[in-house]
Amino acid sequence: LGRLRGIFNWVLSYRRDSDIFVPYGCLEPREGTAPPLPAKSGVAVWVVSNFQRRQRRAQLYQQLAPHLPVDVFGRASRQPLCADCLLPTVAQYLFYLSFENSQHRDYITEKFWQNALAAGTLPVVLGPPRATYEAFAPPDAFVHVDDFGSARELAAFLTSMNESHYRRYFAWRERLQVRLIGDWRERFCAICTRYPHLPRGQVYQDLEGWFQA
Repeated sequence: LGRLRGIFNWVLSYRRDSDIFVPYGCLEPREGTAPPLPAKSGVAVWVVSNFQRRQRRAQLYQQLAPHLPVDVFGRASRQPLCADCLLPTVAQYLFYLSFENSQHRDYITEKFWQNALAAGTLPVVLGPPRATYEAFAPPDAFVHVDDFGSARELAAFLTSMNESHYRRYFAWRERLQVRLIGDWRERFCAICTRYPHLPRGQVYQDLEGWFQA
């Protein structure tokens, strides 16, 4: 981004302070009755395509694995999933490891919205702080890893959860539903919606500095 100084007038991204804010997903009022939760046959699942040991998510997974049964799918495992197989597979598990590959401001991707909430499984999130997630979703719609002192403590919490406790994490489904924003046409249309309110004469002289802020 250092080579892109003084070129762009506006930023469109998942950051809430973008000129055009377009998240990966959102919750909107539900129309009709919420579908039942899918039947569960597994404990925890993680779908990962880029496994790098230096990443915090890889380190946390390795700390969790001795204490929590985790099935791993994706290109980084020996069990790849086709696009149509992803949600039906994830839906069979109680917990989804919604671990972002980077802990960055407002960076909450399809790992949370699609792979967990839309699939009907409880996300265990690693990403921005809890307060950021709570700006997008009810505080009882996810489990945040930062609420625990260790991976062992997190695993103990998950494995000790009874059915009534588990179902309380899905109370939001009675009034809200997930809307995924993955189509670039929708993102481009957001430009038109925001256009009358966009700042005129603005230029990002240090786009890299803004992104790293």
